[in-house]
Amino acid sequence: MKAQEIRDMSQEQIHQELAALQRRVFDLRTQAATEELGVPSELRSARRDIARMRTILRERELARPAEAAGEERPTP
Repeated sequence: MKAQEIRDMSQEQIHQELAALQRRVFDLRTQAATEELGVPSELRSARRDIARMRTILRERELARPAEAAGEERPTP
């Protein structure tokens, strides 16, 4: 999943997708432990998608106070 696709999602959609991916990573780790994992790159891909989502959520979190601070400042 590309970063732009994630940025186009709403906050709620990102949280839902994040939960699904975390479950997917759990399942893939279980398959890897029992040597049933067919495509090892799936695990890496899922972990990277999780990291992208968390990064974008953090960007949004940091942007909120900056926007609020910008509104509180008087214009010259």
